[in-house]
Amino acid sequence: MKPHDANGRRAPGDRPFRVLLIAGSNRRQYDCPGIDSKARTLMFRLADRLPREWEIDIEDLGNVWNREQIRTCNACVSTSAALCVWPCNCYTKGSWGQPDLMWNLDLYARLDLADAWAIVGPVNWYGPSGNLKAMFDRLVCMNGGNPREDLIAHKDPALAIGLEHSPEWATLSRNHLEGRSAAFFCYGDGGGDELDESGRPGILGHSAYFDPLQEPFRDMRDAYAPLVWQCRYSGIEVPDSLWRYVESGRGRKYSDNQAEHLAGEPALLRAFDEWADAFTGHVATKGKVRPGEYRAYGYRPPSHLWADLKTKWRGLRMALGVPVPGSSPAIQQKRNLNRDATIFYKKGEGAKLRD
Repeated sequence: MKPHDANGRRAPGDRPFRVLLIAGSNRRQYDCPGIDSKARTLMFRLADRLPREWEIDIEDLGNVWNREQIRTCNACVSTSAALCVWPCNCYTKGSWGQPDLMWNLDLYARLDLADAWAIVGPVNWYGPSGNLKAMFDRLVCMNGGNPREDLIAHKDPALAIGLEHSPEWATLSRNHLEGRSAAFFCYGDGGGDELDESGRPGILGHSAYFDPLQEPFRDMRDAYAPLVWQCRYSGIEVPDSLWRYVESGRGRKYSDNQAEHLAGEPALLRAFDEWADAFTGHVATKGKVRPGEYRAYGYRPPSHLWADLKTKWRGLRMALGVPVPGSSPAIQQKRNLNRDATIFYKKGEGAKLRD
């Protein structure tokens, strides 16, 4: 059935089971590249295979011209764990200056609402797509993120550092999506038709530079290991049986290995259906997940106009070379480490070097 978000207010025993399916390819048929992905086709195939009584939520992360992007993670957690807010407050829903797909698609709430996630995506150069990786980068806040931005005046590093060292932090830092399950099905294009008999690209002029038998992974599913292990460290169960990789299209041109050609890949479809059935069996047996204390569903970010003004003032001071005394920027400036005092901070370093 279609998802009804209002069910998120009900106790697990009083609501339907719910899953979120994500197509993690960058490709969409609109503008460039002009063709939808296999991930999108497989996402719908999975949705059609799941029990009808489940709430089935779906999302495609593919690029569409002029659509907002998943904005990058600013790595706040590397300054202080307490500076990384759950759900992420580096960006906001409906922002004009920094539009963010994660917020505008309500992905934090939808990940919270689901009992399990199933993610289908390609392997692009030994890794997941940029959009899928960006989504998981932004989910660092689910792993111990600060659910009380009011305690750090929205985004004050000094207050966050103090909170992280306080006894109160132990009661706030937790895995906010603990207990859910996630499944990953990744697939690869078998190199197109450009590989020669040695396994190297036929156009390669410096073939002695590498040995194709020393590829980064013996099992190409490990291209998704960063996502899987991020889930596992966040208390989200990813059984090995629900983490799979299948290759298709070896020896064919890329244009001959599209979604419409999947019908000619019975081994891939069989492996996908087995994975889908294993996902269904695992999460049905495990059952519904009780939500955490601090939820992304129903979250309404507080007003922080005054905090934003103070952040602007702090940024202006640093631009003028007068950072807050005792702060990390002040220490780095004194030791000539990052050399970042400039009123032209939006300029690239190369442009400043050439001025």
